[in-house]
Amino acid sequence: MGTDRYVIQGGVAGRERLRLLSEVMGPSTRALLAEVGIPAGAKCLDVGCGGGDVTLELARAAGPAGRAMGVDLDGTKLDIARREAAQQGYSNVTFEARDVTEWEPGDLFDVVFARFLLTHLPEPGRLVSAMRRHLRPDGVIIVEDVDFRGHFAEPDCPALGRFVELYSRSVRGRGADPNIGPRLPGLLREAGFEDVRMRLVQHAALEGGIKLLTCVTLESIAEAVVADDLITEEKLRETIAELYAFARDPHTVLGGPRVFQAWGRR
Repeated sequence: MGTDRYVIQGGVAGRERLRLLSEVMGPSTRALLAEVGIPAGAKCLDVGCGGGDVTLELARAAGPAGRAMGVDLDGTKLDIARREAAQQGYSNVTFEARDVTEWEPGDLFDVVFARFLLTHLPEPGRLVSAMRRHLRPDGVIIVEDVDFRGHFAEPDCPALGRFVELYSRSVRGRGADPNIGPRLPGLLREAGFEDVRMRLVQHAALEGGIKLLTCVTLESIAEAVVADDLITEEKLRETIAELYAFARDPHTVLGGPRVFQAWGRR
């Protein structure tokens, strides 16, 4: 499960995009964790943790008696996550480079979480099954992922349409599913989870927020979509400029992908 399959840029630039993503997604993810309920003292695992934003949310929810581990394959992001967690005074957080499908941890977890990871995988069910193995009996899995078709704009924005097409074609070209969100409850049930629940959220804005994140995401996939011969560099630059112009206009509305949140118990 290597990082070479991801259409979105990693490293330091990828971390900065994830920081913006967490600003947009933070309220809805925190509401999800509150609804599911993270027990005090829980042992939590954040799979594909990136810069560790949700790992810290899990650590806060579990309290000083609990702990949270973030695992990822991007060493640069993990180094940043460790440094930022230490700067913020967290003592119940660790970050490790792990492929969860191959890893057998010494202890089982009470909570296993993944956000915007399954959409990048050719075999998402394999990861869901691995996450189940890492849960203790009655432990809970929590996943969030996108339906990229959900983007919308008012008035119509051709650049947004081109972005959605480019992203979707590039993800599908890697054998993955850009619209995996509605499949999440089924994936959990197929892996043997019970009491499966679901919520749907969607972010839209007149200024900042999801509008800026959409532009940054287009920039983050630039290298991949040009390499995939889906667009010329010149046309891509035009599309990025058009999307930024639309996003910076406070009289326009831009909505991001539909985000499906699902959870179930082992």
